[in-house]
Amino acid sequence: MDWRRTAVCCALLCAALLTGCDEKKPAAQAGGPPVTVANPTARRITEWDDYTGRFQATEYVEIRARVNGYLDSIHFTDGQIVKKGDLLFVIDPRPYQAAVDSDAAAVTQAQARQDLANREQVRAAALAKSQNGSVEALDKAVQEQRAAGGAVQAAQAALRRAQLDLEFTHVMAPVTGRIGRHQVSLGNLVSGGEANSTLLTTIVSLDPIYFYFDADQNAYLKYTRLNLSGQRRSSRDVANPVRLALNDEKDFPHQGHMDFVDNQIDLGTGTMRGRAVFDNPDLVFTPGMFGRIQLIGTPEHDALLLPDDAIGTDQARRFVYVVGDGNVATSREVVLGPIIDGLRVVRSGVAVTDRVIVNGLQRVRVGQPVTPQPPPAAPKQAEAR
Repeated sequence: MDWRRTAVCCALLCAALLTGCDEKKPAAQAGGPPVTVANPTARRITEWDDYTGRFQATEYVEIRARVNGYLDSIHFTDGQIVKKGDLLFVIDPRPYQAAVDSDAAAVTQAQARQDLANREQVRAAALAKSQNGSVEALDKAVQEQRAAGGAVQAAQAALRRAQLDLEFTHVMAPVTGRIGRHQVSLGNLVSGGEANSTLLTTIVSLDPIYFYFDADQNAYLKYTRLNLSGQRRSSRDVANPVRLALNDEKDFPHQGHMDFVDNQIDLGTGTMRGRAVFDNPDLVFTPGMFGRIQLIGTPEHDALLLPDDAIGTDQARRFVYVVGDGNVATSREVVLGPIIDGLRVVRSGVAVTDRVIVNGLQRVRVGQPVTPQPPPAAPKQAEAR
């Protein structure tokens, strides 16, 4: 019978132990799921508005023929950088050189006639004074002198025009920039001096370079009201700074300034066009390239920031979870701003003393307790030895 009494005691002892374990389970879960909490970061910031646009050359020139003739030579490589005054094309100059020579001879002849007319006028004046000549002869000599002077002027004007046409046979680069491909091959006849003159090539300037972008009507109203209140000057009046990033860049490393704001809102798109200027010494920017630009949206001010992962979304509503009394989670609707240095600006909805859940949002139930934990400490860098 002793062995039976011993078995019963062991059974009762095991049941008591199992009952004790079941009673301890709710106590371990009484604090709720663990979550990471942190206070919003208070910082003085300047907000930047983002826009997308594209580059455009400050100067775009179509090189067209100004005289008729056969294309004699090309003095550039397609796509190269040319400087203002560089020789680009030569149109056969021989006909125009002959015209210059002919007009120069005509000037010499007209000047000879003018010299003769001047001497005739002097003699006629002397004879009339001594009463050995008639007044009519003097008048005729004076008129011939004036006509000869006019003929000289006409011949000189024709010579200048011929020299100008000869100069136009050598086509020079009017601006510094990158030249396009030649549109006409050697030996072809080109026409010039008309509205439909032959297009030879194009040149676009690259440094500096324009960047055009469009802002919607609400943004335009915001900038206008900030200007009227004295918080931010209009880009029409001052060269507000801008930052730019290319499609393969995450940050905005390129610095420029505003240069122009259009005078009306586009009726088709409801946007206002703006223009910024950037230096381009390395010629990385090229006309037609897209980019992202940031323009100062608000003056410097105090703001609260949170990690973007702390923001929850419920359709159009944005919210955060705040740990209150008794470590109970509550929901707060927030109004958000842009991301600055990896943190989201929170315009309203939280205070700097609030304990906001920044990790573990999927485990949170509104009105239920949680176990708040501080964010993990940043790893210390190993000391140099």
